[in-house]
Amino acid sequence: MNRISHKLQEDKKLLSIYFTAGYPQLNDTKTILENLEKSGVDMVEIGLPFSDPLADGPTIQASSTQALNNGMTTEKLFEQLKDIRKTVTIPLIIMGYFNPILQYGIENFCKKCAEIGIDGLIIPDLPLEVYTEEYQAIFQQYGLQNIFLITPQTSEKRIQQIDEASEGFIYMVSSASITGAKNSFGDAQQAYFERIDQMKLQHPQIVGFGISNAETFDKATQFAKGAIIGSAFIKHLTENGTLQIESFIKQIRM
Repeated sequence: MNRISHKLQEDKKLLSIYFTAGYPQLNDTKTILENLEKSGVDMVEIGLPFSDPLADGPTIQASSTQALNNGMTTEKLFEQLKDIRKTVTIPLIIMGYFNPILQYGIENFCKKCAEIGIDGLIIPDLPLEVYTEEYQAIFQQYGLQNIFLITPQTSEKRIQQIDEASEGFIYMVSSASITGAKNSFGDAQQAYFERIDQMKLQHPQIVGFGISNAETFDKATQFAKGAIIGSAFIKHLTENGTLQIESFIKQIRM
């Protein structure tokens, strides 16, 4: 069984962390992953930096730019992760835009992911139909789950189509804006969480965008299986480097 599917069966609310590979320093990737696992994080999304990130807020954009300036590339990331399964057992997902993956070669990329133990991919700009018609067979051949995103603007029909095509979880974007840490959720977001919960989808949802502290984590997971923290964690890395990762995680799971 894929590690993501296995993790989703656990009887608890899941905490996933996003960070940009190659940030703050080029070779921090492995250290961050090992420290996140030691801190009790359930899964990790490793951001593949890209020069034109459409959905990313200023914090993640800045980390992506810095990572590229540090020398991070797709090949470099694979090199850094080649022995990661000797020390890290939690599910690992690569999140990135389609262009760098296409440039690398879809099958080559998937094959490399399988070799190093990546469990899934999140590609925000890969449309559902293109995936199912052209790439699903390749993903499945290499045991990779493709995680789709939904937003408050996604129609119920579309959500059901995504649910049908999904294998692991559905990435539930908390708002239609770009990424970024928020201190609380408004009534509209709460209503959206409840609406999706009432749809009784086959696949669990994990909420991303705007999760930054214990309060937003608890609110997001009231109706969802888990939540993803990105910008707030990257800010922590900016201020502290790879130190004190455990203290950051403890603040979320108080």
